[in-house]
Amino acid sequence: MPARGTFHLLITYLRPQWPRVILLAALLFGGIALQLINPQIIAYVLDAAAGGAPTRALTVAALLFIVFSVGKAVLSFGASYVGAGVSWTATNALRIDLTTRCLHLEMPFHNARTPGTLITRIDGDAGELGAFFADLLINLIGNGALVLGVLVILFLEDWRMGVLGVLFTGVTVAILQTAQRRTTHLYAATREADAALFGFLEEHMAGTEDTRANGGESYVLRQLGLLRRTLSLATIGARMMGVYLFSATHLVFVLATVLGLGAGAALYLTGQMTIGAVYVIVYYIAILQGPLEELRDQVHGLQQATASVNRVNELLHLTPALRETAQASLPAGALSVRCDHVAFAYATARAAEPALAGDAADDREPGAAAMAPEVTDAVLQDIAFALAPGKVLGLLGRTGSGKSTLTRLLVRLYDPAPGTIYLGDHDLRTLAFADLRRRVGMVTQEVQLFQATLRENITFFDASVDDAQILAVLRQLGLWRWYSNQSQGLDTLLGANGAGLSAGEAQLLALVRVFLKDPGLVILDEASSRLDLATEQLLERAIDGLLAGRTGVVIAHRLSTVQRADSILILEGGRIVEFGERAVLAADPRSRFAALLQTGLQEALA
Repeated sequence: MPARGTFHLLITYLRPQWPRVILLAALLFGGIALQLINPQIIAYVLDAAAGGAPTRALTVAALLFIVFSVGKAVLSFGASYVGAGVSWTATNALRIDLTTRCLHLEMPFHNARTPGTLITRIDGDAGELGAFFADLLINLIGNGALVLGVLVILFLEDWRMGVLGVLFTGVTVAILQTAQRRTTHLYAATREADAALFGFLEEHMAGTEDTRANGGESYVLRQLGLLRRTLSLATIGARMMGVYLFSATHLVFVLATVLGLGAGAALYLTGQMTIGAVYVIVYYIAILQGPLEELRDQVHGLQQATASVNRVNELLHLTPALRETAQASLPAGALSVRCDHVAFAYATARAAEPALAGDAADDREPGAAAMAPEVTDAVLQDIAFALAPGKVLGLLGRTGSGKSTLTRLLVRLYDPAPGTIYLGDHDLRTLAFADLRRRVGMVTQEVQLFQATLRENITFFDASVDDAQILAVLRQLGLWRWYSNQSQGLDTLLGANGAGLSAGEAQLLALVRVFLKDPGLVILDEASSRLDLATEQLLERAIDGLLAGRTGVVIAHRLSTVQRADSILILEGGRIVEFGERAVLAADPRSRFAALLQTGLQEALA
């Protein structure tokens, strides 16, 4: 039977729908009542006909049987319809909660898992629970009630037939319980293998270009074969348990039917039972087969649901490491930035995140954290600087020096350890995430665009932003001519991943997104790299408009980007090796910045 956590999940998502759940139960139990009554009508007709009852009485009984049969069909249809609605509403609410949980979990969680694995958890596991929320659990209760009703009637007809029914039911339930204990891990293994396969396909289909360019097709196919083999073996094991269940329960039913027919015939021949009573006994034994076979089949669904419930509960109960306190709020206008002896090191996936059922590869118990932290070498060490409101900081350094890590700390994708970052004179840890995300805008080299309209991509699906605001921003950033070339204006439909737009045009949209937020701090991760000259000039003008009156942190590799900075900070090996006003550093021939300008910024920082 479902575990305690399963019932808790069930109650959580069915409680908001209690009127429909009550209606579903009424329809279900009404149909069961009619199903139990109808055999009694047939028994009455058989005994009445044998006793020479008038035709009128038999006709009334026949009509009543038809009415009850039609009523049962109507109630069954209604239960199926209402149950489907309850199921979809509950599972969609669960999907929303799972997605919300994933969105609020910190970056180490996502870095340790492929998108395909998370999709399997959010959609696949929730889908497995769809039948459980209505069809499965309600039918389990309904079939249990039907079995109980049949057993009561059998005892009322003849205690010996009741004992036979109890034995038949008891043996079948024992078989089901034995299978239940043995099959939970089989279905869990199937879901885990499916998640691993889905994640592998998602990762390598996205990297098709690199795979083909480097001759990795054979590796991908070999790994795909291994993953498919693992999934096949797990699926075969689960299905073989289904074959065992079918064979065992069917054999028990055949034996119960033979015994029921034999006992009924003997009692009838000795005059202890009427022909109608014999029919009722045989009919009710046959009725027992239906719900018990459904219970047998539903054990499969129950095991899959139980495995999915375990995985879903693990995800729902993960606690974000980044805690939100919301003790302060950011002031309006440009924001000051200050780092107070900040250090940071990325934790390994094993140390950073608890394991989830189905996550590959170590021998931890699901949900258990690693015993001892394992971290990489420090990415940032003793970072201390201050940036006044409205000033622009040019952040320089070679690849791997810690530039992008520092910007991620500024938007609190991670927390420093040790050290403190202040924004607008407030510790980042004391700010609400919504306030922080609203007042800090970030544009990276890789812009995520969606298969949606230009308007929806610019506003990030925020319907509260009207077209007039968007058009005003396009004019203010000098992008009106570019916008005028869009065939359908704001209704222009973009393809997945921004298909139809160049890299530069995607960057332009990202700038418009940020401008609409009216942030106090703008972070640009070399947004103008890898662009043609014309698009770069357009983008540079837009960046100037975006930074006007705002504090900026700009990761730069180009001289044009550096020239807009008020201050320069150079990182090397995770440490600050130079920090000061750009003009002062440029005029000092002994400074690293001056040497970089002499060498050529792009070449020196490559």
